This record gives sequence, structure tokens and C-alpha cells, in this order.
Amino acid sequence: MALGMITIIHIVLAVLVIIELGITGYLVDTTSGFGFSAPDSFAFMLFNSIWSLLIVAYLAITPLYLKRFYHALVAFVILVITTIFWFSGSIAMAAFIGVPKCHGITWCQTSQAGVAFGFFLWAGFLGLTILEGLTTLRGQARADKTTPSNV
Repeated sequence: MALGMITIIHIVLAVLVIIELGITGYLVDTTSGFGFSAPDSFAFMLFNSIWSLLIVAYLAITPLYLKRFYHALVAFVILVITTIFWFSGSIAMAAFIGVPKCHGITWCQTSQAGVAFGFFLWAGFLGLTILEGLTTLRGQARADKTTPSNV
């Protein structure tokens, strides 16, 4: 069975989201403590990771096994929202940490990695959004059609 380009993108995004989930989970844990909570940008990136896992699962599994619950236009809108989330979260986290000289401080280096993976995920979701958008603009996302794009 040959994997299509969309399937490969889903797999790559799932792996990157799991890595980002671990990074931001660590950051939220290390920056929260007694009497104070983690920075909002770290918490938002953690939300983005969980949200994206659910979205990638919906986009990859629903067209194969639950065709009745899949609609290409809904998938496109969800991808646009997810792309905006990743861009805004990555910018917010980058603005929060700035350009520090970490000098071996683990959470500082981890936050830099979180920003990098956040932008990789943004680029991946942007590419997937563009591919789904092209399919939608070609008219293949009609209300009576529930199959995903074959790009």
C-alpha cells in the first residue's frame, strides 16, 4: 500500500506534535510551583499540542473509518484555525523568552527548542492547509462529498 502525500504529512505532524507535547509539558511543569503558575505562552503551546493531536487524529482516521463524520470544508476550517493557533503560540513564546544566553540552563534551552518545534509545526499545518484549500477551491469539497482530498 503506497502512502499518499497527505498521509505522510499527517504522520510527520503527529511525530512533531508528540515531541512538542513533551517539551511544553516539561516547561509547564518546571515553571510552575507553589503560589505561581506557568507563563501563559507555555500553557497555550501545551493546549496547541493537545488540540493538534486531536485534529491530526480526526483528519487521518475519520475519512478512513467514519466517513459519515468527515466533511472536507470542516477539515479545511479546522486546519486554518490550527495554523493560526500554532503561529500565534510560537510568536508569543518567542516574544516571552526573547534571545537569552542560556549558559546550560535546561528549561531555557528547552524553551528555545519549543519555539523551534512550534514554528516547524506551524509550517507543516500551513502546508496541509494550503493543500486542503486547493482541493476546496477546485470544488471537491461539496456538501454531498465526504471523502478527503487525494493530493
